[in-house]
Amino acid sequence: MTLRVGVVAVQGDVSEHVAAIDRAAARHGHETTIVEIREAGLVADCDVLLVPGGESTTISTLLAEEGIDEELRAHVAAGKPILATCAGLIVAARDAGDDRVDTLGLVDVTVDRNAFGRQADSFEAPLDVVGLDEPFPAVFIRAPVVDEVGPDVEVLATWEGRPVAVRDGPVLATAFHPELTDDARIHELAFFAPRDRPAEAGTSRQP
Repeated sequence: MTLRVGVVAVQGDVSEHVAAIDRAAARHGHETTIVEIREAGLVADCDVLLVPGGESTTISTLLAEEGIDEELRAHVAAGKPILATCAGLIVAARDAGDDRVDTLGLVDVTVDRNAFGRQADSFEAPLDVVGLDEPFPAVFIRAPVVDEVGPDVEVLATWEGRPVAVRDGPVLATAFHPELTDDARIHELAFFAPRDRPAEAGTSRQP
């Protein structure tokens, strides 16, 4: 089976995400066709979408200007999965805590931009992630953090007691950059793990 993968390519780590989804898909017997999305009219034909990091104000502005934002909302409304990482999490959130970011409201969370400091404060941490058997080597670069989650949001991972990976329906969002490692398990979790299974031990749903 060939999976049509759309990567929002207005900014961010496009090639790294492409490599990761290719590895994840191969492990599940799929080939991929990659579509780099910089204009409207391409999202509807995609099976899954990736929203990489970058600068969240710039990304949100370009999505609105090109009309891609409404297509992303329609993709999620149709139950199709999205993986949003770092700035992608900020843009996908309900509230970014910054009026300069025109958020998509795809994930019922509020976020704190650059909560972990500047680029010089970047770090890697082993995260226990719901659905993964071993810790994931998460790379945090000018990373946001989730402040509040809605009642239907599943917290998949925390760092220092704060959520850094969440799932809301078909959308999985992370504060870190899973594409910057050789480990494609977050991409597998986003696109190939059953989303209707009961929460596993260690899963937390916030009131």
